[in-house]
Amino acid sequence: QVRLVESGGGMVQVGGSLRLSCAASGISFSIHAMHWYRQNPGKQRELVATITSGGSTNYADSVKGRFTISRDNAKNTVYLQMNSLKPEDTAVYDCKARSPFGNDYWGQGTQVTVSS
Repeated sequence: QVRLVESGGGMVQVGGSLRLSCAASGISFSIHAMHWYRQNPGKQRELVATITSGGSTNYADSVKGRFTISRDNAKNTVYLQMNSLKPEDTAVYDCKARSPFGNDYWGQGTQVTVSS
């Protein structure tokens, strides 16, 4: 059974930091590309950051220079370090694992709220 479990969300003030974690089980984690998405009610889901199986990263323009995605294959975990948080970063953050065959697996989401 595949499981992705996010943690680390919460409430933080503007300019603060949070680190999200997504722990995977039931998959060969190291061969999966990992993605962080975010979504607010009534808005389209936004791809925030990606890290490939080889460690290459990509970011949405809105978070470049503030967010860092990383992975620890020994722990089957992907992280999203979020610094200099803004109110517009408030959202539910989801992680997704994509296999080389195109299979997608999602976590349950974690709420991030940035208060001004």
